[in-house]
Amino acid sequence: MDRIQVVQLLEKTGIVAVIRASKEDDLSDIVKALIDGGVRALEITMTTPYAVDVIKQLSQSLNAGDDFLIGAGTVLDGATAEAVIHAGAKFIVSPVCKPELLETAHRYDCAVFPGAFTPTEILAAWEGGADVVKVFPAGRFGPKYFKDIHGPLPQIKLTPTGGVNLDNTAEFIKYGASFVGVGTALLDKQLIHQQNWKGLSAHAGKFIEAVQRGKNG
Repeated sequence: MDRIQVVQLLEKTGIVAVIRASKEDDLSDIVKALIDGGVRALEITMTTPYAVDVIKQLSQSLNAGDDFLIGAGTVLDGATAEAVIHAGAKFIVSPVCKPELLETAHRYDCAVFPGAFTPTEILAAWEGGADVVKVFPAGRFGPKYFKDIHGPLPQIKLTPTGGVNLDNTAEFIKYGASFVGVGTALLDKQLIHQQNWKGLSAHAGKFIEAVQRGKNG
């Protein structure tokens, strides 16, 4: 799957689960529950212990392919980008925009979503080669900010992270987000602590439903 196909799959499903795992032993159960709930893209942040190894293990054990993607988040430099790509990451997400991230990702035909916030930063990231621009922190101005940005810049693909939850997911999609990145609002700590994997799947399903409402809105 090339980087264009990766973006197309993310746009189709509409949601990326952002995982910052503190207990590696629970990760496989968390991932399975999210998949059962309809999530088809998982971002493992580099703040996860042994993140590169986790990405490699998940890529192999889950047989990531045409309908399931594993990506890496909080990637800050080219060396880390190269390491996670070799480990199996199909997309790279960063809170910042650095040319070396874009260059490294595209060298391996890997999709890359660098971070930006202001219109100037967003345009610079897009013209620099971003496949989708990550607006962070998106919760600062909310979903209507996407509508405002797309007024003068309709060609730019945007994705929000930071402050995305079940109440605003549909609005983000409605106002132009290609897909949303959701962390703590999706990975309910109480459900995980209780190992209520069916509950976590049901919770993930609500986000999938919210995405569809946004597309229909």
